Amino acid sequence: MLIDQKMKMADVVLHDPTLVPIINRFGIHLGFGDRTIEEICEEHQLHLQFFVTILNAFHDKLYFPTEQLQSFKASLLIDYLQTAHRYFLDQKTPEIAAMIEKTIQEDEGNKKYYDLIKKFFNEYLEEFSHHIEQEDQVIFPHVLELEKALDSGIINQSLRNKVTLHPIAAYEAEHEDVEAKIFDLKNIIIRYLPTPKNDHLWYQILREIFTLEKELAEHARIEDMILIPKVEAMEKTIRGGK
Repeated sequence: MLIDQKMKMADVVLHDPTLVPIINRFGIHLGFGDRTIEEICEEHQLHLQFFVTILNAFHDKLYFPTEQLQSFKASLLIDYLQTAHRYFLDQKTPEIAAMIEKTIQEDEGNKKYYDLIKKFFNEYLEEFSHHIEQEDQVIFPHVLELEKALDSGIINQSLRNKVTLHPIAAYEAEHEDVEAKIFDLKNIIIRYLPTPKNDHLWYQILREIFTLEKELAEHARIEDMILIPKVEAMEKTIRGGK
């Protein structure tokens, strides 16, 4: 089922509750009443087609309208991606870290094993935070600079040199390293976790890690398949290519 702008937001969430954090990233919170997606987007002054497209991309893994997504302004994509970054760093990963810490406090007998998992997760989080910081402070400002130059028609030699010496493609491989880390953490828990005192808590941790992995994969897909090709096209234009 594809999500349509005429649908009631409450019905969409009842059908797929995993979309709640995605909806929250746009500043929309529970308590939808009987308002449609279109009505809520108008109320929040959101780009309706972009919002619906993002919801469908997360709702249906087979849905990914590349051309439509690439038609949106780079600044619109970046605003969404930066909001997602805040969600990952300020909400999702701290929740997982707190649950891991709780297992250590509740199960002293397995503390040394849980400490190793905590250490691995903290190392992953440090690498992930560095990756996000680089995007927020280096890559995204660069993309906005490109878009501004093309919109204004003012392209100086300094910018031409920058896109020649440091093209966006150089950053593309970094997603794979971050994704491999979260996959390794999941495998460690599934394969090597000693019999826990609180099975339910570890099931919760594993479920949250699976959810994070899925959300990060979709996030990376938007960056790798939409933003980066869009930026490469802008860089080509600025370098003087056809």
